[in-house]
Amino acid sequence: MNAITIFGDIHGNLPALEAVFQDIEARGLSRLYCLGDLVGYGTFPNEVVNLIRQRGIPTLMGNYDQGVGSSSDDCGCAYKTDVERRRGELSIAWTNAHTTEDNKAFLHDLPAHIPLQLGDLQVLLVHGSPRKVNEYLFEDRPDDSFERIMDAAQADVLVCGHTHLPYHKVLPSGRHVINAGSVGKPKDHDPRAGYITLTITGCAVQVEFIRVAYDVERAAQAIEVTPEEGGMPHHFAQLLRKGSG
Repeated sequence: MNAITIFGDIHGNLPALEAVFQDIEARGLSRLYCLGDLVGYGTFPNEVVNLIRQRGIPTLMGNYDQGVGSSSDDCGCAYKTDVERRRGELSIAWTNAHTTEDNKAFLHDLPAHIPLQLGDLQVLLVHGSPRKVNEYLFEDRPDDSFERIMDAAQADVLVCGHTHLPYHKVLPSGRHVINAGSVGKPKDHDPRAGYITLTITGCAVQVEFIRVAYDVERAAQAIEVTPEEGGMPHHFAQLLRKGSG
């Protein structure tokens, strides 16, 4: 069976990751891959990184991992307003201050791509896009743009994250672009953690989008107990409750 389990965009949300692992184990799933962004916005950066490391899960570097892994104040995020930008600055400052140097070194050394052969198809796992770790591949991107990306990547199936919006798009060429959604910071107004299974038999592609309820209040309240000044912005707690990123 050419089946793998893919998740990503955990963003320091330990309760969500623990619930996803419990669900994966209950379903008897194996061959796990992580699309990155282990840290940022949530208050459990070390606990999340430690779980990934302990399990030896092949993991990509997300844009937030890149920033924290370099102790940078830039997470490579796209903010639409000055208020969002300020909250983002507070988030990466807090995460930098609370992530161990050993875990930063782990994040710094993560790869940008994971290529896989499943069935008869070439699969490429990325965080943002094959071109940039922080490029957003939204579902409504024109087909011809997706086709050019797939041509350059020489992939039949592209699996990405970063937007926190799950989808499965079949291009006119028959190639597939799949977004695995987000474990710890969903943006589709469903607060449950999300991950996918990908099964390829010959050239047939099957994707299952799985959502898992978790203790959102535990994650939200862990944000709200940080100081108003110099802590994690409390606004992020409400976004978790609403599933709105």
